Amino acid sequence: MLNSTADSFQTVNNNMSGLAYVMDYYRYTIETKGDPRTANWLLMSSPAPLLTIIASYIYFCVSAGPRYMKDKKPYKLKEVLLIYNVIQVAMSVFLVYEGLVAGWWGEYNWKCQPVDYSMDPKPLRMAGGVWWYFFCKIIELLDTVFFVLRKKMNQVSFLHLYHHSMMPVCGWIGVRFLAGGHGTLLGLINSFIHIIMYSYYLVAGLGPQYQKYLWWKRYLTLMQMIQFCIIFVHTGQVLFRDCDYPKPIAALLSTQALVFLYMFGSFYYHAYVKKSPSNSSKTSTAVNNNKTEKIQ
Repeated sequence: MLNSTADSFQTVNNNMSGLAYVMDYYRYTIETKGDPRTANWLLMSSPAPLLTIIASYIYFCVSAGPRYMKDKKPYKLKEVLLIYNVIQVAMSVFLVYEGLVAGWWGEYNWKCQPVDYSMDPKPLRMAGGVWWYFFCKIIELLDTVFFVLRKKMNQVSFLHLYHHSMMPVCGWIGVRFLAGGHGTLLGLINSFIHIIMYSYYLVAGLGPQYQKYLWWKRYLTLMQMIQFCIIFVHTGQVLFRDCDYPKPIAALLSTQALVFLYMFGSFYYHAYVKKSPSNSSKTSTAVNNNKTEKIQ
């Protein structure tokens, strides 16, 4: 009995030691590797607020939301969605403009661009753009919330939840540690895609009379796939160059690009390639009826 108790205490002590090591390493990483310019910006002092937001998001979309809507009629939200899509288009235009002006319009090196941690105007402007990109990824969690409130649960797929959950995490890492440099091309391209994507959903939400202008829906997914190919090549090249940009981050971005490419490619194949001719007209009708369907 005494030996068992002693073993239990030893296990607790080992666990506490392991936790203390993790916390010490976390503090060391934040203090020595973090971008001092962004340390006190909103939601940047700790990952805890963001992780709480994401956990709440997943819980609502998977459990609490569907239970709340079970015996309720779907919310229409037409005006809300129109305003939301206008805001998303405007923010995406802003982010593309900031990304170009702050570096990618001629100043940044496409092969290797280290992070400039100085307080000069342009590096600070790029850092601000990275934070706004991160903040937009949090706002985009509302995409899924709207699906739940409108009882469009067929759109709340694993791909959708995974993509929306991971993008704010990647954005937080970018702001806290790498607010500028090579990886910002991801945000620039993604924001450009979002201009087109949210413009599509804006037009789709105006009413059935505008459906004839939306024949290019399938190409949204193709553009997403091309985006991930570009990101994979652009960030992956850093792994094979002498470049002052963190190779673990480049590896993370490249890996995520491959994961998303596979997921979006699988969706595209099953939605547009594999479907039989007999189901083509039915699928087209279903897509037209679901005016704000999105996969992003």
